[in-house]
Amino acid sequence: MTTKTTWSVGRVLRDRDAGLYLSGVVVSGFGTSALWLASGVWVKDLTGSDGLAALCMLAMWLPTLAGPLLGTLADRGRRRPLLIGVNLLLGALLLTLVRVDAPGDLWLLYAVLFVYGAAGVVHDAAESALVARAVEPSLLGDFNGLRTTATEGMKLLAPLAGAGLYAAHGGAGVALLDAATFVLAAGLYAALRAREEKPTPATGNPRLRAAEGVRHLWAHPVLRPLVLAGGATMLCAGLNGAMVYAVVDGLGHSPAYTGVLYAVQGAGSVAVGLLSGPALRHLGARRFAASGIALLAVAVALRAVPSDPVALVCGGAIGMGLPPVLIAAMTSVQRETPGALLGRATATAHTLVFTPNVVGLAAGAALVELVDHRLVLVALGVALLVTAAPLCQSPARAERTVARSSSDASPA
Repeated sequence: MTTKTTWSVGRVLRDRDAGLYLSGVVVSGFGTSALWLASGVWVKDLTGSDGLAALCMLAMWLPTLAGPLLGTLADRGRRRPLLIGVNLLLGALLLTLVRVDAPGDLWLLYAVLFVYGAAGVVHDAAESALVARAVEPSLLGDFNGLRTTATEGMKLLAPLAGAGLYAAHGGAGVALLDAATFVLAAGLYAALRAREEKPTPATGNPRLRAAEGVRHLWAHPVLRPLVLAGGATMLCAGLNGAMVYAVVDGLGHSPAYTGVLYAVQGAGSVAVGLLSGPALRHLGARRFAASGIALLAVAVALRAVPSDPVALVCGGAIGMGLPPVLIAAMTSVQRETPGALLGRATATAHTLVFTPNVVGLAAGAALVELVDHRLVLVALGVALLVTAAPLCQSPARAERTVARSSSDASPA
């Protein structure tokens, strides 16, 4: 497995376009992670309000709900010029944040974060579609695994760098850093050699065109169970994330100890990203996703045990168990979706998979005050095992199940 892993990862990294894509992910991901932390601290410093600080995350996530509609933009023209334009737009937009230095200026910060989130939906859809064309299909799993490794690696490094930059130069300094990363990412995308045919001009109602992505995911016997399992897993992950401070309190540590648990979790995600390509080829998308969810289920349930070693092991296992269903789902969307529809399908899949995470975080924040967190964690472990079970069916049986159920409900 190690030799095959090194070989396949090396093939991806030796591919010029794949390397440029991953460099863009690292660069823009660094800036995004730094701004994610700094924006909340910025608002907290200006207003003293925890609620207003939390609105920063809401402003960035809210556009995800419009993913199916925003995804149509990624299917209307060539994706490479769109990626370049989106990155340059965000770079210019972030420069306006240098004006934010009083509570009365926060409307501008929220507006920029909202546009940031909307542009991110379009960017991810266009990038996924272009990657599916530029990277060899057999290596898409390796690429997406490396993308996860890069993203999670930035989550470990960027918040610390962002916090230091914020302490030294304030929120405007972090905004300028993020703007620079987007300009650099635009240059990396401009260097891509991927050739694209001009798509057929879009016709018809935009909402009907957006629904085509929903219908494709709903009717597809491979994609539907993976995307639904991804959404259910992220819902449970959000609930689990909301319990972290209660877990730390049960261990007898200060809230700062959450940083240790998140660092261990991030390290687990970095590791599994390197193994994802070979694991997908060996297990297939369904069993790879099911294995990850099952590991996540055990780790989440065991967090109820008030032990430092157990908590650390579970943190690493959670980091390893969460990405497989996401990588399996998104890789399958790239492989199983026609190119002309891929932007809409990707954006729709992102909405269905990641929006439940926000719902879970919100619900968990209320639930942790009402119920013993240990009971919640055990219940989440059971729910995750139930989520993994359908993915253990044979593909033929699953296809028959989807064929029967698709006549009972319509996403449109």
